[in-house]
Amino acid sequence: MDFRLTDEQKMMIDTARQIGDRFGLEYWRKQDAAKAFPTEYWRAVCDAGLCGVALPTEHGGSGLGMLEMALIVENLAATGGGSTVGQLFMINPIFGGVSIARFGNEKMRAELLPKIISGEINCCMALTEPDAGTNTLEIKSFAAADGPGWRLNGRKIWITGVASATKMLVIARTKKVADSTSRTDGLSMFMIDVQRAGLTHTPIDKLGTCTLDSSSVFFDNVLIEPDELIGTLHQGWRELLDVLNTERIVTTAGLVGTGELAIKLAVNYANDRKVFGDTPISAYQGLQFPLAQCHVEVESARLLNHKAATNCDMGLPYGSEANAAKLIAAQAVGRATERAMQTMGGMGYAKEYHVERLWRDCRLFRFAPVSEEMILNFVANHDLKMPRSY
Repeated sequence: MDFRLTDEQKMMIDTARQIGDRFGLEYWRKQDAAKAFPTEYWRAVCDAGLCGVALPTEHGGSGLGMLEMALIVENLAATGGGSTVGQLFMINPIFGGVSIARFGNEKMRAELLPKIISGEINCCMALTEPDAGTNTLEIKSFAAADGPGWRLNGRKIWITGVASATKMLVIARTKKVADSTSRTDGLSMFMIDVQRAGLTHTPIDKLGTCTLDSSSVFFDNVLIEPDELIGTLHQGWRELLDVLNTERIVTTAGLVGTGELAIKLAVNYANDRKVFGDTPISAYQGLQFPLAQCHVEVESARLLNHKAATNCDMGLPYGSEANAAKLIAAQAVGRATERAMQTMGGMGYAKEYHVERLWRDCRLFRFAPVSEEMILNFVANHDLKMPRSY
């Protein structure tokens, strides 16, 4: 294995660092307080060509891979954005870009991919439902055939970025369970307009990730056109998994960057603060050891995520690595942000020192986009070959 980065990858990292430093921590503190989408930031990311790094060159992308995307997300997150950066890449080049590039029709690819890559439009994905969170196969939203198209009815919850999105990737049943050959049969994916008759959404007030809204979405007889189908009618389950596993990679990359940033803020603070004489508090092993432990765990998550991304780019199985990396990252970064706050004492609780935002934001990812318990179920069933318990 060769862990050396190419010159092109190093250039992408430098570009990501420069963009992140240009906006900085204060920008994110203000956006968080205003609960405002980071419009200027995302446009800068897109203008630099970073959004389309893994999307096709014929539509304006760079035609590279998930490893390059992970490197970009890590470094953008580590320079101020934190784990929210992973979500920005999740909703746009993953939910929008990957789904269209791999499974969309040619008209859809030609029309939408350049707009996603340039940042002209944002996307979101409507999957989770009130009674079907982790258990996607139990979704009830139903798109009934209506002439050449469909009529969609149902409800989704905890959908990220709806208010700022132009397009929505919707997963719905198109065949009743009673008429299906299996639980995975009868699921389909569609790319529809957010602004459409019968589609409404309401915001959910929440603890963190405030720069990206979360919403309940309602479909009341929403018309879906024939050319808005993505992938194979009734057979969208396997195609959806391709989208979800790449989602894990960018989520983990955002967490890794968050851990790096939190530890850096804690170390800088501890190096400057002196309480007992002229010795900085960073010299005390009671503070050193927990931060060192967090650093090691974050680096472990980074490496496993790079393996998942590399396997993905090589066409090898990568689901186990992607899920395991996300598990480690979410737990390690939860500890890292907590220890950073503890190192800073009262100042860690103050918004002006930024760690509290990182702590609030990263907490989401212990149960989203997939909970750590379900990841452990996956590892036990698929990797250890233990019997399924649910």
